[in-house]
Amino acid sequence: MVFSSLNFLFIFLPITLLLYYICKDITWKNVILLIASLVFYAWGEPVYIILMVISILFNYLIGKDIEQSSHPKATLVFGIIINILILGYFKYSGMLVDTINSIAGLSIHKRELALPVGISFYTFQAMSYIIDVYRKDSKAQQKILPFAVYITMFPQLIAGPIVRYEDIERQLTVRRFSGNDFSGGVLTFIKGLAQKVILANCIGAVHTEILGMTDRGAVVAWIGAIAYTLQIFNDFAGYSNMAIGLGKMLGFTFPKNFDRPYASTSVTEFWRRWHISLSTWFKEYLYIPLGGNRKGKFRQVINLLIVWSLTGLWHGAAWNFVAWGLYYGILLILEKFVLNKLRAKLPKAVNWLTTFIIVIIGWVFFFSNSFSGAADYLGTMFGANGFATADTLFYLLGYIVIMVLGMVPAVVSFDDNGKKPAVIKWIACILLFVLSVAFLVSESYNPFLYFRF
Repeated sequence: MVFSSLNFLFIFLPITLLLYYICKDITWKNVILLIASLVFYAWGEPVYIILMVISILFNYLIGKDIEQSSHPKATLVFGIIINILILGYFKYSGMLVDTINSIAGLSIHKRELALPVGISFYTFQAMSYIIDVYRKDSKAQQKILPFAVYITMFPQLIAGPIVRYEDIERQLTVRRFSGNDFSGGVLTFIKGLAQKVILANCIGAVHTEILGMTDRGAVVAWIGAIAYTLQIFNDFAGYSNMAIGLGKMLGFTFPKNFDRPYASTSVTEFWRRWHISLSTWFKEYLYIPLGGNRKGKFRQVINLLIVWSLTGLWHGAAWNFVAWGLYYGILLILEKFVLNKLRAKLPKAVNWLTTFIIVIIGWVFFFSNSFSGAADYLGTMFGANGFATADTLFYLLGYIVIMVLGMVPAVVSFDDNGKKPAVIKWIACILLFVLSVAFLVSESYNPFLYFRF
């Protein structure tokens, strides 16, 4: 089930909220939330719900054992290894077999496994829990119900934000409910829904059309890459806004996941603004434990390359994703040690434009099916098939309005801090909701891009 579906909006969500708020006791609220989350997941992944339950039980017991064991580090290492092995088996075994076959000229049989939806997200949450318990940043959860809610909570189960256990520990057993939080959650959810349904889906159609062309020139190829750049932002940021809004409706506060990333004037700034929860996870649980920047420049470079190659691999089991991660790792290293002095002398507009172009090029590795496919598309962008074709003007003029609209939430903040009259905000959001539903009624199924991770 996805948030941007009529079943979710008009059946699942109203029933869940009604049952949730009928219950006054926090334990029963958690029971309703757990059942609703399992139903939500089972709607699309009925088989892999067993895997999620196993993950819940395993990490719950590991957390308790870390707190009670005389050898907590060994328990932690065991827990991390099992989590990584489960994730690796379902997500990366096919990539490993293909790589071995390609290098060694073998023909090892590969099992075709469907990737469990959201496994990368809930596995990282589970690992953050056992690490937080080991570090004594949090106490081991003694009751399995709150822990199960933490892992399965449907607002952020499928595609984040990745919520660290330390940040949400208290809210699992004590929550504050207010009309202002609930209404704020509704408004945030509707804004996210409109981002996904109106902007991301429409802009995505442009990208899909251009990607399917065989005779595109450089200009059209750039339009296609820019379309994907705007699609993936509005798709993922829209999902995150819906998740944050749903969290507010249920009494939870989830971390902000996007902060106008395409307004960035450096690659470093971009990754402080894009998928903030994932960047924070890798920083707190990998980069800093590896030594961060505390052990000299050479070690820092190695740490950055490790973190960014794994960041790419987290996004997808293919070498083009690893290339995407290393692309950013190398750029961040160059910025930190070589380019910062030069950038300081350049106008802000130049730094913004170069950063945006770098990001656009990076997304080519992301949307391509292979490394060679990315290389071919980049070649087209830089003139390998000529610069203009007969339909160049059509794409330039036909889609400029939707592209500009898609860029607005990526560079402009809509946090008004209560400055706009409530009636205006509600009228605008009601109109956006009605328009979004109209789009949903008229279009075919279009899942969130980040569901495949």
